[in-house]
Amino acid sequence: MSVQPPRPRLPPLNALRAFEAAARHESFLHAAEELGVTPGAVAQQVKALEAWLRYPLFIRLAQGLRLTERGRAVLPALAGAFDALGLAVQEMRAASLRQEIRIAALPCLAQLWLAPRLARLRAAFPGLQVSVTAQEQPPNMRREPFELALFYLDSPVPGAEAVVLAEDTLFPVCSPALLQAQPLAEPRDLARHVLLRDTAWAGDWPAWLDAAGVAGIDPARGPAFSLYSLALQAAIEGGGVLIGRATLVDDPIRHGLLAAPLAPRLPAATRLTLLVPERLRHAPPMPELVAWMRAEAGR
Repeated sequence: MSVQPPRPRLPPLNALRAFEAAARHESFLHAAEELGVTPGAVAQQVKALEAWLRYPLFIRLAQGLRLTERGRAVLPALAGAFDALGLAVQEMRAASLRQEIRIAALPCLAQLWLAPRLARLRAAFPGLQVSVTAQEQPPNMRREPFELALFYLDSPVPGAEAVVLAEDTLFPVCSPALLQAQPLAEPRDLARHVLLRDTAWAGDWPAWLDAAGVAGIDPARGPAFSLYSLALQAAIEGGGVLIGRATLVDDPIRHGLLAAPLAPRLPAATRLTLLVPERLRHAPPMPELVAWMRAEAGR
């Protein structure tokens, strides 16, 4: 009679995930945001893993975390293992690409760039189910279940092919009615207008004013919005002058909702970029989808 030796016990997978995320960020808070749980839950999982290992993985400090030498030593292998797991799941899902595409996008791009194009996307790819998730940061394309991601980027993202859809420019925009009430003939006329801004891009107004050679205008004196779509709607309704991004305001300008009375058009530091997981870039209908997105960006 054969004897099966007992298999070695492994620590809980959730505890390993919590440690790996916390170690990459050196933060329970940021790990919790990534994993969709509370910081306390991450801390408890890490504590349970440390108890299982019988040695500490972090040094708890008043202002955050620091990996111990042992914690830092095991992180690369563990991160690689979770990357490999994510890639394996992507391979499993590749067969469903003909039926479903999940897109992660920056909120303003989801609302203002992607949403108006969804009907054309469905018409171009009949039978394809498209879902959109708005989020502030690009997903980890090796692990998270997205086939495409749309963000403003200035550098590569690991695990993904970056396809630049459009360069971007910054310039002031406002409603045509506002121009009739109080003209904008030259940049210094902005001193008599309300300036609208998005809090995430607080540097856009200062950069444009500097490029236009305008001094003495406080770019922070007007209303600030946490969503670019809110700032854009305020501009359309005549609430002030917004520092526009071409990729987000070109459509309202074409439809006569906004005017762009002032030069220059300042090149933005980031570009409209489509992310495609490396393992899926040649899987049908991904090449056709990428070509479609490129054509839409050039409309």
